[in-house]
Amino acid sequence: MTLKPISRRHMLRGLGACVSLPLLDAMLPRVVARPSTYQPLAKSLGVHPRMICCYVPNGVNIAEWVPKDAGKDYTLSPTLSVLKEHRADFTVISGVGHPASKGGHSGADTWLTGADLQAAPGNDYTNSVSADQVVAEVHGKDTRFPSLQFSDSSGTGAAGHSHTLSFDRGGTPIPAQDSPRRLFERLFVPDSADDRAATLRRYAEKKSILDSVLADATGLNRRLGGKDRQKLDQFLTSVRETERRVGRLESWIDVPKPKVDANGLQLESQPHNGHDRPMWIDVMLELSYLAFITDTTRVISFEWSREAGGYGGGGENHHELSHHGGDAGMLQKLAVIDRFHLQHLARFLTFLKSTADGEGNMLDHTLVLFGSGMNSGQGGEHSPKNLPLLTAGGSRLGLKHGRHLAFDVKNHPPLSNVLLTLIQKMGVAAETFRDSTGTLTGLV
Repeated sequence: MTLKPISRRHMLRGLGACVSLPLLDAMLPRVVARPSTYQPLAKSLGVHPRMICCYVPNGVNIAEWVPKDAGKDYTLSPTLSVLKEHRADFTVISGVGHPASKGGHSGADTWLTGADLQAAPGNDYTNSVSADQVVAEVHGKDTRFPSLQFSDSSGTGAAGHSHTLSFDRGGTPIPAQDSPRRLFERLFVPDSADDRAATLRRYAEKKSILDSVLADATGLNRRLGGKDRQKLDQFLTSVRETERRVGRLESWIDVPKPKVDANGLQLESQPHNGHDRPMWIDVMLELSYLAFITDTTRVISFEWSREAGGYGGGGENHHELSHHGGDAGMLQKLAVIDRFHLQHLARFLTFLKSTADGEGNMLDHTLVLFGSGMNSGQGGEHSPKNLPLLTAGGSRLGLKHGRHLAFDVKNHPPLSNVLLTLIQKMGVAAETFRDSTGTLTGLV
């Protein structure tokens, strides 16, 4: 369905004068997204461990999110009742948080890193490697893309307001993608000979630039003091990581991409359009599913909306509602957005569970982390404590589900324990992660 655009010649009349309108989005023709009709496939192409981390900003209506009781026989909360069909396949975790986090709208920056962003003296912002990248370092050797980053805002955003959940070993943000169409083309549309040649030229140019940067930095390093050398070393670590990433992409240039039918995928959905919002979330999760089933990657981070942003299913202003001040009406609207998000998570879990994967299904071999790096609390405060969190899937990787793990908000294990658990269940030989004290009791 195509909407008829407003004419650029449309005039506004006032005081006897005619003034042409500026170029508006409404003047541009575009395809209106329809609800997704895409269906899961019957069988995967091979059994592999997978992990996806799904993030929602601004916290939740915590009173309607956290179950009133704990253990295996807990009662689903009003919000989590949306997931009742998957009760045996997920675990609710309450009470935990990142002790080093300062709260506010930097939740996405620290959700998978656990970093104290102001820890380095003299630096306003210093991040560290994210849990998904620790996993990608191991599994990325076998896939076209070591990991994929999705968000409703492309790029990296700003320090403290990240558009990505993923950070490399130097703490540098890894850019995210927001366009379903461009993402599908990147993952599944075959490149022509001319495309491949142009790509190789770009890689060669990028490597040349990186070589030049490294050479200049080596000469500069001899003239710097200790503090500046440390900063430069962090920068060079990021440069070398980029160099390795380019080398990997170059090695896959002649490997054919998997063939995927785009029929039913709403690739024209736009993340910041209130009408398109439900379809955009679905298609990004469908592309995640396809990336997993084709073993294009085994690691995905997906920031559903950036902090201080976001929309509900009807275009509601998510950020504005998170500053509810305890207002009952705003809290109820916030709970509606929470259930909207979980409805789309439930659909994704159904996709994974509907596809045979070895002796089980894809959900059995896929770790799903869902939650927020912020708790908007009872009064709208943006706290890094008692974060809304759940894990799903991965039963054949060693996770236990069907329970509510409730921890004391004032005396709780760090969220890094959850991240370490997922890292280990993805087969990575890691004993610690950030400020972890071990794996999370009750999850394994």
